[in-house]
Amino acid sequence: MGEGKGGGGRSRKHSGGRRLGGGGRPHPAFPHAAHGGGLIERILYRDALILIIDKPAGIAVHAGPSGGANLEQGFDALRFGLPHAPALAHRLDRDTSGCLVLGRHRKALAKLGRLFSTGAVEKTYWAVVDGAPPSDEGRIELSLRKLTSKAGWHMVADPAGVSAITDYRVLGRANGLTWLELKPRTGRTHQIRVHCASLGCPVRGDPVYGSANGQPLHLHARAISLKLYPARPPITARAPVPPQMLTALKACGFAGDPIPHPSGCP
Repeated sequence: MGEGKGGGGRSRKHSGGRRLGGGGRPHPAFPHAAHGGGLIERILYRDALILIIDKPAGIAVHAGPSGGANLEQGFDALRFGLPHAPALAHRLDRDTSGCLVLGRHRKALAKLGRLFSTGAVEKTYWAVVDGAPPSDEGRIELSLRKLTSKAGWHMVADPAGVSAITDYRVLGRANGLTWLELKPRTGRTHQIRVHCASLGCPVRGDPVYGSANGQPLHLHARAISLKLYPARPPITARAPVPPQMLTALKACGFAGDPIPHPSGCP
């Protein structure tokens, strides 16, 4: 998301290096784990209430049971004069890249929580999938539940599960691949990944619901729009295409990204 609208947000062109602050083992994308500098350079939008950052693929947003590098380790660098670090307003999977919203203080998080819980946030994902859906556009309504075993957990389709709805449309095709735009109308764990697999076209590189085949997960939170301020236009941000998806997207007809990668807002 190369621009921010409303709330006084600003964005700039990308200036270079990427680093992540905090303790633990550095993530390979951030070999110099110092002071969260890489997160500052990935800011897409900033105002008094929220930050929107471009999450890189391959790193968890928060620490799991096994610990390890995570984005929260660098949030202290995103205080910009406030007494506390921002916090997650929602989550993205470890291997999903793109738009991630943070609340800068408790009141902002409460407001964001209401927007996300009531479906008032418009989220747009891009995916490259193996195969193709049955039609060029449609809606997937498939309830989901979490299945846990000794080997771990994953989501499964279950009519008795929680409602999950995703709208999709085809943006391009090539050599057995399809480029999809997906708009989840609910926010269930792994929703897009399960829904794509249910159409017979799992997300490329998905080791759980498809086949990794040595590929990274080709799923990107391309854009987000939220009506945070009633008297102002919605805040809209877009995240540039990540390097791991570029080859497949270009094969499917992607002509290049007009969105520059931002640096931090002063």
